[in-house]
Amino acid sequence: MSACLRDTAGREIVFKKKSPAERTTGKLTDAFSTPVYNQDGKSVSPDSRTLQDVVVDFLEKDVGGDLKSLKNVGNLLKKLMEENSVLEDQVLSVSSSVPPKVSAALSAAEEARCSLENLQKRERLISNTLHQHLQGAQPWMDNLSQTLNHVDTIERHMKYLRCLQHIEELSDFEKVLTQLHWPILSPPTQSLTPTTNGQEINSQLELLVTQLLALQTSYLSPQALFFSVDISPPLCLPIQIMLQPLSKRFRYHFYGNRQTNSLSKPEWYLTQVLMWMGNSATFMEEKIQPILDRAGTAISARVELCRGLLSLVQDKVAIDASRLLYDDVLFCHLVEEVLQFEKELRSNQSYPAVLPGLLHLLLEDTVLQKWLTVERKMAVEKMDAMLSAEGAWSSQYKDISDMDELKAPDCAETFMTLLQVITERYRGLPCPSAQLKFLGLQRELVDDFRIRLTQVMKEESRCPLGARYCAILNAVNYISTILGDWGDNVFFLQLQQAAVSLGEEAILGDLGVMEVGRLASLEGSLFEGLLALLDRLKGDMMGRLLEWTMREITEKTKPYCQDRWLSLPSQQDQSTMTLSSSACPMMLCVRDRLLNLNQVLSLSLFQLAWQGLAERLDNFLYQDVILCNHFSDGGAAQLQFDMTRNLFPLFGHYCKRPENFFKHVKEACIILCLNVGSAILLRDLLKDSEETRDVAGIQDPPPESALNELGVYCLAPCDVLILLKLRASLPQ
Repeated sequence: MSACLRDTAGREIVFKKKSPAERTTGKLTDAFSTPVYNQDGKSVSPDSRTLQDVVVDFLEKDVGGDLKSLKNVGNLLKKLMEENSVLEDQVLSVSSSVPPKVSAALSAAEEARCSLENLQKRERLISNTLHQHLQGAQPWMDNLSQTLNHVDTIERHMKYLRCLQHIEELSDFEKVLTQLHWPILSPPTQSLTPTTNGQEINSQLELLVTQLLALQTSYLSPQALFFSVDISPPLCLPIQIMLQPLSKRFRYHFYGNRQTNSLSKPEWYLTQVLMWMGNSATFMEEKIQPILDRAGTAISARVELCRGLLSLVQDKVAIDASRLLYDDVLFCHLVEEVLQFEKELRSNQSYPAVLPGLLHLLLEDTVLQKWLTVERKMAVEKMDAMLSAEGAWSSQYKDISDMDELKAPDCAETFMTLLQVITERYRGLPCPSAQLKFLGLQRELVDDFRIRLTQVMKEESRCPLGARYCAILNAVNYISTILGDWGDNVFFLQLQQAAVSLGEEAILGDLGVMEVGRLASLEGSLFEGLLALLDRLKGDMMGRLLEWTMREITEKTKPYCQDRWLSLPSQQDQSTMTLSSSACPMMLCVRDRLLNLNQVLSLSLFQLAWQGLAERLDNFLYQDVILCNHFSDGGAAQLQFDMTRNLFPLFGHYCKRPENFFKHVKEACIILCLNVGSAILLRDLLKDSEETRDVAGIQDPPPESALNELGVYCLAPCDVLILLKLRASLPQ
């Protein structure tokens, strides 16, 4: 018997009834599988029961208690055989039907696994896509959050402003200002105190100003919505209301398509604001300031008004500057007008230096870079023009002796004036870093001008004694002198400290630690590198100038070198002596060159020139005149006369003791003009001291002491012995 049902998938489910044999076998099987409990109540596994126990139980149940009665054995055997047959049939049927079911189950499990893997892959893909989307959307979420916060802040400000507007509408403050003739658009011509009901108006004004001050309880004022420049502390409300008519006039005239709104005329609105400041100063000091003082506020009414008007100008300048970045001429004009406005604001209007004016607008990156570019371009153009001008190498003060010590040519003076103007333009900038950028530009321009001077000098080096060559030398010396003075200037010393503290590589360059330390201690100068290059150029030019001068003098000195020094008779009376005729060309050449150099060179350069010429002339006369000849007593006396009475006085116009610059010639003349006895004694002394030194290495007293008594300090004992051998009257 079997019962058939169907599952949800339509498959048949068969239930078979067990036969008696199956039940008997089941009982026997259950006997082996049913748990048995011991006396303690704990279960005992079937494996722990002996086969004997099982058999005994079986016999008691199926055979009975009478072991000698075997009447049930046949039935039992028959049952066992039937059960065995049934089991065999079941085993055969199960073995034939199980493989297809197992295969189907495995196939379904494989399909489920594949489907599960696909689902997992899709889940990972969707998860990654979602994660990337969230990452990409995070900045938008942050920006949206900031925007929402900003909108919330603006909404609160708008509510505040609407409340403020309502309060302003309820106020009779503007009416009171109108009765007091505010705004004052022109210079006041009469007393500000009204002739009628003045006391009542003043009382109302004080009451309203005090109430408006009480409304301003927050330090972070919403006035920033009216004025775009970040001003701290914020404007007080009474001044804000007073600025409204002026603000309307400013925007009416200097915005839109009005003729007064011209990019080429920034001075129109800058001058207008300065006039408003000046015209309103008396009103603010006499009417508003006393009220603020009695209210206990540390506010300057005049400064507050200037700040409010400045905010209008700042907006306008910022807009115009951005529009003029591609027009050099108009941009340069705007900068000049802004600088002039700042100067008048600080001086005429007494605007505090701690508060921002307009200069900070010029420090914006694009504007500052444009300014530097325009400065460089304009400066280079002016350098080209000044060097090619007709009077570039002449001094404009050449006819005024008191003002022409430096004898700077016009091109050099114009160039340094150009640098000074640049300095004045950036001096007031509130940022040391920006000031150092302009200083770097100035150093570049100086080096550029030095290179240009070098190029012109090379063209004129064929004639170093010419006026243009000397003018170039004066230009180099003038620039070097001015830069030296700048190195000691307080402003440039402050920039020097700023460069060290900020570590500006553009200014410090590749300076080592020691050099930077010198700058920090103010021992050095930011212009040291330029000064070294200029001094080298100056030294080279001065050397070439003196070389050419000496070449001309030595040419004139040839007859003097070959004069009859050995055969000249001695003269007892020097008053009758005259200059050697062979020395006249040399003396005239020296005199003319000294006069010419004094006229064309600056005072400091001429000092170097005549001293260098004296040194070269001293060596030349000593080597080529004295050491190359023998002298009689008359020849020595004539030489001494020519030198002391003629050559030295030529230099006496420029110093008190010119002989000190001709030490070799002066001391040689002393030795050559000694009387014979003194000369012999000196010669013997020097020889003895020389022999003693060679033998013992000790000299007492030293020969120099004897020479010093004669006035000889420069010449060595060996040189004196050589000179003594040149005397013809001295027995050898």
